[in-house]
Amino acid sequence: MNKHVSLTQEKLSKLCMLRQPLLLIALLVHMQSLPAIEVITHADMQRVQVNDLRAIFSMRLRNWPDGSKIRVFVLPDDNELHKAFVKEKLQMFPHQLRRTWDRMTYTGTGQPPITVHSVAEMLEKVKNTQNAIGYIDEASR
Repeated sequence: MNKHVSLTQEKLSKLCMLRQPLLLIALLVHMQSLPAIEVITHADMQRVQVNDLRAIFSMRLRNWPDGSKIRVFVLPDDNELHKAFVKEKLQMFPHQLRRTWDRMTYTGTGQPPITVHSVAEMLEKVKNTQNAIGYIDEASR
């Protein structure tokens, strides 16, 4: 019985050693396929601090330091760039952000951000809307 367990552990160990390089290669290929994400704001706005991004996109921070209302634009929940933005920049999962917006809507304490349907529309809306913020992939700039 012990010999069988020992062989199984040995095989498992070899299998794990073989999988590690494959897992690393798969991870590197996946990372190369992720778009580089850039936060964009209306021309008049200053750079946004990283710590404020989560508060802005979760609609907890609703005004810029000068008191003007922040206009937040996002892509649809199922958009790959939106998912990458939420994970990379906000360090959240998209469903967590959606749950926050839904809670605000249903309790009447706020409204979700404005959804646009493409990166081109995002660029246009942020460019033409005072106090706007959104995000694009670097290739779209």
